Amino acid sequence: MPDPLREQLFAAASTIVVKVGTRVLTSTDGTLNHERIDRLAEEILELGKQTVGGKPRRVVLVSSGAVGAGISRLKLPGRPTDLAKLQAVAAVGQVPLIQAYDKTFSKHGSHAAQVLLTAEDVDDRVRYLNVRNTILSILEFGAVPVINENDTVSVEELQTTFGDNDRLAAMVTNLIRAPLLIILSDIEGLYDGDPSKASSKLVNTVPAIDETILSYVRDKKTGLSKGGMASKLEAARIVTTAGENMIIASGRRMDVLSQLAAGEPLGTYFQAQGKGITPFKRWLGFSAQSRGRISLDAGARRAIVEQGRSLLAAGITGTQGEFKKGDVIALVDADGVIVARGLSNYSSAEVERVKGLKSAKIAQVLGQRPYEEVIHRDNLAIVKK
Repeated sequence: MPDPLREQLFAAASTIVVKVGTRVLTSTDGTLNHERIDRLAEEILELGKQTVGGKPRRVVLVSSGAVGAGISRLKLPGRPTDLAKLQAVAAVGQVPLIQAYDKTFSKHGSHAAQVLLTAEDVDDRVRYLNVRNTILSILEFGAVPVINENDTVSVEELQTTFGDNDRLAAMVTNLIRAPLLIILSDIEGLYDGDPSKASSKLVNTVPAIDETILSYVRDKKTGLSKGGMASKLEAARIVTTAGENMIIASGRRMDVLSQLAAGEPLGTYFQAQGKGITPFKRWLGFSAQSRGRISLDAGARRAIVEQGRSLLAAGITGTQGEFKKGDVIALVDADGVIVARGLSNYSSAEVERVKGLKSAKIAQVLGQRPYEEVIHRDNLAIVKK
């Protein structure tokens, strides 16, 4: 039976980001599964034919698989372990991967538009806006943006077995303010235990990512997150904190996108946490890289996270790293957890001199007080509620 909440979600989702993992797109030998790609491309086009508010729904695809495509093209026996060779294989694989999508899109009057991104593209504010405008323009032309990490120049992407494109998909979702991110994985969704065990149950809906949800992907002995689901939960945290929704479902299930669009309760649905935040705060909180850290006492954490207030010097207990006025700074609580990011009105040296002081005393210490707040609430984005 369709889930009314999901039916409402899809009825209002004017833009959807679909992320597809490598294991969905490749066969057991690591080569591209062209039959699966062909059907997936058709499902994406079917989503795009549906209307929301009288306008066609827009669909953006974040796709892994360049390395698998390169392995296929070069007829390699398996995935190389050397970084330089992995980057070379990815470079070769980008062409057949985009061609595989475009072959199906073209049959139905559409086109694939390749967009390769690095972390720097979403870190810099101007480049971030340029990427956003480019993606939106591609959609206006009726083409399908096919986005991937730029494997040929990105070291981190290829050295990590799972997760990078999950985070990339979350950032793209925030970038274009899409109401829904769908991550197609090689498993059905989030389980409350080891998915390989019959005793584990699929979690259908996650109202909020709390300690119970996080415990499902933590090693009981070490406490460390493990496996690809850990990165998917991080993607869900990014998306839902910004006020959007996310679903994890099996990309190996035929017609999965059509079934999801019909409100079928497949996979795991992560519900949005509150209203959507502004584009600037999405960039500030989830895409911009911090240049340093400011540690908060319990009162400052509560004032910022729960009451939406500015950061004052009185609530600061220390700093890490060297930063300048105007830099993006991570705010951490007593446990070292990042709870917010913001633009600092003072340098790290100045913050160290005024930490713990009331705002009225800043001028006595620095000789002037250009700002009452170390970080104004308008320049603060909460990243962990």
